[in-house]
Amino acid sequence: MDEKSPRGSGNRTRKSGPKPGPKKAGGGTKRQSADRKRVFKRDDDEPQMRRRGDSKAGKSRGRKHEPVPIYDHEVRFDKNEPVRLNKYIAAAGVCSRREADSLIEQGKVTVNGVVIREMGQKVMVKDKILVDGQEVRPEEFVYILLNKPKNTISTTDDERDRRTVLDVIEKATGKRVYPVGRLDRNTTGLMLLTNDGELAHRLMHPSYKIRKVYQVETNMVLSDEQITALRNGVQLEDGPARAYRVDRHPVLANVIRMSIIEGRNHQVKRMISAVNAEVISLKRVIYAGLEIDDLRSGKWRSLSRKEIFQLRQLVKLLDKKTLNL
Repeated sequence: MDEKSPRGSGNRTRKSGPKPGPKKAGGGTKRQSADRKRVFKRDDDEPQMRRRGDSKAGKSRGRKHEPVPIYDHEVRFDKNEPVRLNKYIAAAGVCSRREADSLIEQGKVTVNGVVIREMGQKVMVKDKILVDGQEVRPEEFVYILLNKPKNTISTTDDERDRRTVLDVIEKATGKRVYPVGRLDRNTTGLMLLTNDGELAHRLMHPSYKIRKVYQVETNMVLSDEQITALRNGVQLEDGPARAYRVDRHPVLANVIRMSIIEGRNHQVKRMISAVNAEVISLKRVIYAGLEIDDLRSGKWRSLSRKEIFQLRQLVKLLDKKTLNL
Protein backbone atom coordinates (compact mmCIF):
# COMPACT_ATOMS: atom_id res chain seq x y z
CA MET A 1 0.00 0.00 0.00
CA ASP A 2 1.34 3.41 -1.04
CA GLU A 3 2.10 5.96 1.63
CA LYS A 4 1.30 9.63 1.12
CA SER A 5 4.30 11.88 1.59
CA PRO A 6 3.94 15.15 3.44
CA ARG A 7 2.95 18.03 1.17
CA GLY A 8 5.97 19.62 -0.50
CA SER A 9 8.34 16.84 0.52
CA GLY A 10 9.17 15.85 -3.09
CA ASN A 11 9.37 12.15 -2.12
CA ARG A 12 5.94 10.95 -3.10
CA THR A 13 5.59 7.33 -3.98
CA ARG A 14 3.64 6.55 -7.16
CA LYS A 15 2.32 3.32 -8.51
CA SER A 16 4.27 1.98 -11.45
CA GLY A 17 2.80 2.00 -14.93
CA PRO A 18 1.14 4.71 -17.06
CA LYS A 19 -1.60 6.83 -15.56
CA PRO A 20 -4.96 5.80 -17.03
CA GLY A 21 -6.81 8.41 -19.10
CA PRO A 22 -10.25 9.66 -18.04
CA LYS A 23 -13.07 7.35 -19.00
CA LYS A 24 -15.71 8.42 -21.50
CA ALA A 25 -19.27 7.25 -21.73
CA GLY A 26 -19.41 4.07 -23.75
CA GLY A 27 -15.97 2.87 -22.64
CA GLY A 28 -12.44 3.79 -23.67
CA THR A 29 -10.28 6.78 -22.90
CA LYS A 30 -10.37 10.21 -24.49
CA ARG A 31 -7.22 9.33 -26.44
CA GLN A 32 -8.80 6.14 -27.77
CA SER A 33 -11.91 8.05 -28.76
CA ALA A 34 -9.82 10.62 -30.62
CA ASP A 35 -7.98 7.84 -32.44
CA ARG A 36 -11.27 6.41 -33.64
CA LYS A 37 -12.20 9.78 -35.11
CA ARG A 38 -9.05 9.90 -37.25
CA VAL A 39 -10.13 8.90 -40.72
CA PHE A 40 -6.81 8.72 -42.55
CA LYS A 41 -3.16 8.83 -41.63
CA ARG A 42 -1.35 11.97 -42.74
CA ASP A 43 0.60 11.65 -45.96
CA ASP A 44 4.26 12.31 -45.26
CA ASP A 45 4.83 13.66 -48.77
CA GLU A 46 1.92 16.09 -48.71
CA PRO A 47 2.81 19.40 -47.01
CA GLN A 48 0.04 20.55 -44.68
CA MET A 49 -0.80 24.04 -43.52
CA ARG A 50 -2.11 24.59 -40.03
CA ARG A 51 -3.52 27.75 -38.54
CA ARG A 52 -1.32 29.15 -35.83
CA GLY A 53 -2.73 31.69 -33.44
CA ASP A 54 -5.78 32.46 -35.60
CA SER A 55 -8.22 34.44 -33.47
CA LYS A 56 -11.22 32.69 -34.97
CA ALA A 57 -9.78 29.27 -34.19
CA GLY A 58 -9.64 29.90 -30.46
CA LYS A 59 -6.74 30.63 -28.13
CA SER A 60 -3.52 28.71 -28.27
CA ARG A 61 -3.72 27.23 -24.75
CA GLY A 62 -0.14 28.16 -23.94
CA ARG A 63 1.48 26.48 -26.94
CA LYS A 64 4.36 28.22 -28.63
CA HIS A 65 3.75 28.75 -32.32
CA GLU A 66 6.11 29.45 -35.16
CA PRO A 67 6.40 33.14 -35.97
CA VAL A 68 4.05 34.22 -38.76
CA PRO A 69 6.01 35.46 -41.79
CA ILE A 70 5.45 39.13 -42.51
CA TYR A 71 3.29 39.54 -45.58
CA ASP A 72 1.74 42.79 -46.73
CA HIS A 73 -1.84 41.89 -47.72
CA GLU A 74 -2.52 45.25 -49.30
CA VAL A 75 -1.21 45.97 -52.75
CA ARG A 76 0.58 49.30 -52.79
CA PHE A 77 2.04 51.06 -55.79
CA ASP A 78 4.30 54.06 -55.67
CA LYS A 79 2.21 56.98 -56.97
CA ASN A 80 5.25 58.35 -58.78
CA GLU A 81 6.26 55.08 -60.47
CA PRO A 82 4.56 53.60 -63.56
CA VAL A 83 3.25 50.04 -63.36
CA ARG A 84 2.36 47.60 -66.12
CA LEU A 85 -1.32 47.71 -67.00
CA ASN A 86 -1.84 43.95 -66.71
CA LYS A 87 -0.30 43.96 -63.22
CA TYR A 88 -2.56 46.83 -62.19
CA ILE A 89 -5.67 44.95 -63.39
CA ALA A 90 -4.59 41.75 -61.59
CA ALA A 91 -3.98 43.75 -58.40
CA ALA A 92 -7.53 45.05 -58.66
CA GLY A 93 -8.76 41.46 -58.36
CA VAL A 94 -10.24 41.33 -61.87
CA CYS A 95 -8.20 38.41 -63.19
CA SER A 96 -4.65 37.14 -63.65
CA ARG A 97 -2.03 39.09 -65.61
CA ARG A 98 -2.30 36.71 -68.54
CA GLU A 99 -6.07 37.09 -68.65
CA ALA A 100 -5.62 40.86 -68.36
CA ASP A 101 -3.47 40.74 -71.50
CA SER A 102 -6.34 38.99 -73.27
CA LEU A 103 -8.78 41.69 -72.15
CA ILE A 104 -6.37 44.35 -73.43
CA GLU A 105 -6.09 42.61 -76.81
CA GLN A 106 -9.88 42.50 -77.06
CA GLY A 107 -10.08 46.26 -76.55
CA LYS A 108 -11.97 45.95 -73.27
CA VAL A 109 -9.58 48.15 -71.29
CA THR A 110 -9.41 51.95 -71.37
CA VAL A 111 -6.97 54.29 -69.68
CA ASN A 112 -8.22 57.85 -69.18
CA GLY A 113 -10.86 57.24 -71.83
CA VAL A 114 -8.48 55.79 -74.43
CA VAL A 115 -8.78 52.15 -75.53
CA ILE A 116 -5.46 50.35 -74.97
CA ARG A 117 -4.48 47.35 -77.10
CA GLU A 118 -0.70 47.49 -76.71
CA MET A 119 0.96 44.84 -74.54
CA GLY A 120 3.35 46.19 -71.91
CA GLN A 121 1.52 49.50 -71.54
CA LYS A 122 2.34 51.24 -68.26
CA VAL A 123 -0.01 53.39 -66.16
CA MET A 124 0.14 55.60 -63.09
CA VAL A 125 -1.90 55.10 -59.92
CA LYS A 126 -3.72 58.38 -60.60
CA ASP A 127 -4.94 57.14 -64.02
CA LYS A 128 -8.55 56.07 -64.53
CA ILE A 129 -8.63 52.44 -65.70
CA LEU A 130 -11.86 50.83 -66.88
CA VAL A 131 -12.40 47.14 -67.68
CA ASP A 132 -15.62 46.44 -69.57
CA GLY A 133 -16.78 49.91 -68.60
CA GLN A 134 -16.19 49.40 -64.87
CA GLU A 135 -13.51 51.36 -63.04
CA VAL A 136 -11.00 49.16 -61.23
CA ARG A 137 -8.49 49.99 -58.54
CA PRO A 138 -6.03 47.86 -56.58
CA GLU A 139 -7.50 46.72 -53.29
CA GLU A 140 -6.56 44.71 -50.23
CA PHE A 141 -6.36 41.02 -50.98
CA VAL A 142 -8.88 38.70 -49.32
CA TYR A 143 -8.43 34.93 -48.88
CA ILE A 144 -11.33 32.77 -47.72
CA LEU A 145 -11.43 29.02 -47.08
CA LEU A 146 -14.96 27.62 -47.42
CA ASN A 147 -16.36 24.18 -46.63
CA LYS A 148 -18.67 24.08 -49.63
CA PRO A 149 -22.05 22.46 -48.92
CA LYS A 150 -24.11 20.36 -51.33
CA ASN A 151 -26.42 21.94 -53.92
CA THR A 152 -24.13 24.96 -54.26
CA ILE A 153 -22.76 26.28 -57.55
CA SER A 154 -19.04 27.15 -57.73
CA THR A 155 -19.54 30.32 -59.76
CA THR A 156 -20.06 33.98 -58.96
CA ASP A 157 -23.63 33.93 -60.31
CA ASP A 158 -26.09 31.49 -61.87
CA GLU A 159 -28.55 32.17 -64.66
CA ARG A 160 -31.03 29.76 -63.05
CA ASP A 161 -30.79 31.66 -59.76
CA ARG A 162 -29.41 28.66 -57.87
CA ARG A 163 -27.39 29.12 -54.69
CA THR A 164 -23.73 29.97 -55.31
CA VAL A 165 -20.62 29.94 -53.12
CA LEU A 166 -20.82 33.74 -52.99
CA ASP A 167 -24.28 33.44 -51.41
CA VAL A 168 -22.73 31.27 -48.68
CA ILE A 169 -20.04 33.83 -47.82
CA GLU A 170 -22.05 36.99 -48.55
CA LYS A 171 -21.20 38.45 -45.13
CA ALA A 172 -17.52 37.56 -45.35
CA THR A 173 -16.21 40.71 -46.99
CA GLY A 174 -17.28 43.80 -48.84
CA LYS A 175 -14.79 43.07 -51.62
CA ARG A 176 -15.25 41.05 -54.79
CA VAL A 177 -13.84 37.54 -54.51
CA TYR A 178 -13.83 34.64 -56.93
CA PRO A 179 -13.60 30.87 -56.47
CA VAL A 180 -10.25 29.30 -57.34
CA GLY A 181 -11.31 26.48 -59.64
CA ARG A 182 -14.63 24.69 -59.39
CA LEU A 183 -16.32 21.83 -57.59
CA ASP A 184 -19.39 20.08 -58.97
CA ARG A 185 -22.72 21.13 -57.56
CA ASN A 186 -22.97 18.14 -55.21
CA THR A 187 -19.26 17.83 -54.46
CA THR A 188 -18.54 19.21 -51.00
CA GLY A 189 -15.45 20.32 -49.17
CA LEU A 190 -12.58 22.76 -49.38
CA MET A 191 -12.82 25.72 -51.73
CA LEU A 192 -10.59 28.78 -51.81
CA LEU A 193 -12.00 32.19 -52.77
CA THR A 194 -9.88 35.29 -53.30
CA ASN A 195 -9.45 38.52 -55.25
CA ASP A 196 -5.74 37.81 -55.72
CA GLY A 197 -5.92 37.16 -59.45
CA GLU A 198 -2.28 36.24 -59.97
CA LEU A 199 -2.26 33.73 -57.12
CA ALA A 200 -5.52 32.17 -58.32
CA HIS A 201 -4.17 31.82 -61.84
CA ARG A 202 -1.01 30.07 -60.68
CA LEU A 203 -2.87 27.72 -58.34
CA MET A 204 -5.06 26.60 -61.24
CA HIS A 205 -2.24 26.36 -63.79
CA PRO A 206 -1.18 22.74 -64.41
CA SER A 207 2.53 23.62 -64.47
CA TYR A 208 2.52 24.15 -60.69
CA LYS A 209 1.10 20.66 -60.06
CA ILE A 210 -1.13 21.65 -57.14
CA ARG A 211 -2.22 18.63 -55.10
CA LYS A 212 -5.94 18.05 -54.50
CA VAL A 213 -7.11 15.29 -52.16
CA TYR A 214 -10.63 13.86 -52.22
CA GLN A 215 -12.52 11.54 -49.91
CA VAL A 216 -14.47 9.28 -52.25
CA GLU A 217 -17.39 7.03 -51.30
CA THR A 218 -18.09 4.42 -53.97
CA ASN A 219 -21.01 2.07 -54.61
CA MET A 220 -18.81 -0.95 -54.03
CA VAL A 221 -15.62 -2.03 -52.30
CA LEU A 222 -12.85 -1.42 -54.80
CA SER A 223 -10.61 -4.42 -55.39
CA ASP A 224 -6.82 -4.30 -55.24
CA GLU A 225 -6.81 -4.44 -59.04
CA GLN A 226 -9.08 -1.39 -59.28
CA ILE A 227 -6.93 0.55 -56.79
CA THR A 228 -3.81 -0.36 -58.77
CA ALA A 229 -5.47 0.79 -61.98
CA LEU A 230 -6.21 4.20 -60.46
CA ARG A 231 -2.59 4.51 -59.36
CA ASN A 232 -1.14 3.38 -62.69
CA GLY A 233 -3.55 5.37 -64.82
CA VAL A 234 -6.85 4.87 -66.62
CA GLN A 235 -7.96 5.95 -70.08
CA LEU A 236 -10.51 8.79 -70.25
CA GLU A 237 -12.14 10.42 -73.28
CA ASP A 238 -9.66 13.31 -73.07
CA GLY A 239 -6.58 11.18 -72.48
CA PRO A 240 -5.00 9.05 -69.73
CA ALA A 241 -5.29 10.09 -66.07
CA ARG A 242 -3.67 8.69 -62.95
CA ALA A 243 -4.00 9.28 -59.23
CA TYR A 244 -0.96 10.61 -57.42
CA ARG A 245 -1.90 8.50 -54.43
CA VAL A 246 -4.79 6.25 -53.34
CA ASP A 247 -5.41 5.09 -49.75
CA ARG A 248 -8.16 2.93 -48.34
CA HIS A 249 -10.30 4.13 -45.43
CA PRO A 250 -9.24 2.26 -42.27
CA VAL A 251 -12.86 1.63 -41.24
CA LEU A 252 -15.26 2.17 -44.16
CA ALA A 253 -14.58 -0.42 -46.82
CA ASN A 254 -16.18 1.53 -49.68
CA VAL A 255 -14.34 4.81 -49.01
CA ILE A 256 -10.93 5.82 -50.36
CA ARG A 257 -8.81 8.97 -50.31
CA MET A 258 -7.48 9.89 -53.74
CA SER A 259 -4.88 12.56 -54.54
CA ILE A 260 -4.70 14.10 -58.01
CA ILE A 261 -2.61 16.86 -59.56
CA GLU A 262 -4.63 17.57 -62.69
CA GLY A 263 -7.95 19.37 -62.52
CA ARG A 264 -10.03 18.16 -65.45
CA ASN A 265 -13.82 18.34 -65.40
CA HIS A 266 -15.39 15.59 -63.28
CA GLN A 267 -11.99 13.88 -63.25
CA VAL A 268 -12.40 11.86 -60.04
CA LYS A 269 -15.87 10.64 -61.02
CA ARG A 270 -14.69 9.69 -64.49
CA MET A 271 -11.65 7.83 -63.13
CA ILE A 272 -13.84 5.84 -60.75
CA SER A 273 -16.21 5.10 -63.61
CA ALA A 274 -13.25 3.89 -65.70
CA VAL A 275 -12.65 1.09 -63.16
CA ASN A 276 -16.34 0.10 -63.35
CA ALA A 277 -17.49 1.72 -60.11
CA GLU A 278 -19.61 4.74 -59.24
CA VAL A 279 -19.11 7.71 -56.92
CA ILE A 280 -21.79 8.04 -54.24
CA SER A 281 -20.32 11.08 -52.50
CA LEU A 282 -17.24 13.22 -53.06
CA LYS A 283 -15.53 15.64 -50.68
CA ARG A 284 -12.33 17.63 -51.19
CA VAL A 285 -10.35 17.59 -47.94
CA ILE A 286 -7.00 19.12 -48.99
CA TYR A 287 -6.12 21.74 -51.59
CA ALA A 288 -2.61 23.13 -52.08
CA GLY A 289 -1.69 22.06 -48.55
CA LEU A 290 -4.75 23.71 -46.96
CA GLU A 291 -6.96 21.38 -44.92
CA ILE A 292 -10.69 21.42 -44.23
CA ASP A 293 -10.03 20.32 -40.61
CA ASP A 294 -13.08 20.71 -38.34
CA LEU A 295 -14.75 23.46 -40.39
CA ARG A 296 -18.43 22.57 -40.62
CA SER A 297 -20.30 22.41 -43.93
CA GLY A 298 -21.32 25.87 -45.09
CA LYS A 299 -18.85 27.63 -42.78
CA TRP A 300 -15.82 29.68 -43.81
CA ARG A 301 -12.74 31.30 -42.33
CA SER A 302 -10.05 33.70 -43.46
CA LEU A 303 -6.60 32.30 -44.15
CA SER A 304 -3.86 33.13 -41.69
CA ARG A 305 -0.86 35.16 -42.82
CA LYS A 306 1.24 32.03 -42.60
CA GLU A 307 -1.10 30.13 -44.92
CA ILE A 308 -1.06 33.00 -47.43
CA PHE A 309 2.72 33.09 -47.30
CA GLN A 310 2.92 29.33 -47.91
CA LEU A 311 0.47 29.47 -50.82
CA ARG A 312 2.46 32.19 -52.52
CA GLN A 313 5.66 30.31 -51.80
CA LEU A 314 4.14 27.18 -53.33
CA VAL A 315 3.52 28.93 -56.66
CA LYS A 316 6.77 30.98 -56.55
CA LEU A 317 5.01 34.30 -56.10
CA LEU A 318 7.37 35.83 -53.58
CA ASP A 319 9.79 38.73 -53.75
CA LYS A 320 11.23 41.30 -51.35
CA LYS A 321 8.28 43.64 -51.81
CA THR A 322 5.82 40.83 -51.18
CA LEU A 323 7.66 39.88 -47.99
CA ASN A 324 7.68 43.53 -46.92
CA LEU A 325 11.38 43.27 -46.08
